[in-house]
Amino acid sequence: MKKIILKGFVALTAILSFNVPATETENDYTLEQVVVFSRHGLRAPLASPNSTLGKVTPNQWPQWDTPASYLTTHGGALESYFGHYFSQWLVDNKLLNEDRCPNDDDVYIYTNSLQRTIATGQFFAVGAFPGCLVPIIHKEKLGTMDPLFFPVIDDNSSAFKQAAINSINQTADTKGIEGLNEKLGKAYQNLSTILNYPNSTNCITHKQCDFAHLPTELIIEKGKEPGITGALRTGTSIADAFILQYYEGSPLHDIAWGQIKDKQQFEQLVAIKEHYNSVLFGSPVVAKQVSAKLVDYINHTFSENEAHPKFTLLVGHDSNVASLLSTIKIKHYTLPEQFETTPIGGKIVFQKWRNNHNGKALMKIEYFYQSTDQIRDLVQLNRQNPPHKVVLEMENCPINANGFCSFSTFKQVLNHLTQ
Repeated sequence: MKKIILKGFVALTAILSFNVPATETENDYTLEQVVVFSRHGLRAPLASPNSTLGKVTPNQWPQWDTPASYLTTHGGALESYFGHYFSQWLVDNKLLNEDRCPNDDDVYIYTNSLQRTIATGQFFAVGAFPGCLVPIIHKEKLGTMDPLFFPVIDDNSSAFKQAAINSINQTADTKGIEGLNEKLGKAYQNLSTILNYPNSTNCITHKQCDFAHLPTELIIEKGKEPGITGALRTGTSIADAFILQYYEGSPLHDIAWGQIKDKQQFEQLVAIKEHYNSVLFGSPVVAKQVSAKLVDYINHTFSENEAHPKFTLLVGHDSNVASLLSTIKIKHYTLPEQFETTPIGGKIVFQKWRNNHNGKALMKIEYFYQSTDQIRDLVQLNRQNPPHKVVLEMENCPINANGFCSFSTFKQVLNHLTQ
């Protein structure tokens, strides 16, 4: 019964999906190197009486058996399943051997230094290489953001600040953030009703009683992540909490206190979070700045003049995904059977292939992700039941029918971005 309800709940968008599994096994191509950027797995939301979420509703948020922001047990199992599938995929494509543990030349796993990212790497490794000692590298003190994964502003000039604000507004709407907030007005009102916002601490104590018109300010400061106050930011936190409950497998009547009645309501709430990520971290000027270290790292890892591991896994956040894809100019894409464009645990898979006939190096970029059904129902992944995949295309690196673009062109684009 749960799956029937879920499929009525999730918006399915028809798209042109590039599904060419033959490319991954045929003898015409050889897989030489893979770099994966992964969003961390399923975590507990940031909900407590004194948190932002605690102040926007008089209702009690569900208690999780996992500390706020930590990877859940459900999330750990999902990552181990993803790792298991990846090990099979890498063996099938002859990049790794099935009969031995990988060494440092084979596999490198590097995560941000937060519990949810480290644990994601650990569970992935257990699923992919059970019984093997695969180091999970994190370079900062636990609970501290690693600069590679920390999408902060580095430029303190007034010129950059104005350019960043202009870029965010242009990405948001023809009328800027104000216009986006107008478009999301119905979603904000719906959210206010779900929360019983007029009886919240924000309204009663702080006298901020109109959720849709909470004070909005863009924050662009050196050393900080790009930020925004108001309904867009608060609505994102709330929508995220509902999504995480749904992924965790909570009964529908427990999500949003049973106030979400149909898929249109859920789509409205998800749209708030989607706009937040794309506007704040995907606007071109901001994205290029906050993803610079990550783009440089990926570019360097694909250097043809140095030896690098065959398989590299980087684990960060949805903000990293949004800024990375914006900076390398990935064309618009949709993910069937998912209501997020940067889903929990989703993986951007950069693949360097070699054409065995002419020796030409090729690049293929795919989004590997678990559908909402697979996440919620804790579905095991393997050759017979793989994750979903969508081919991504860079604007400046056109792909052929099999999803390949020229590796040299890919490198030229990244070299230009890192100059």
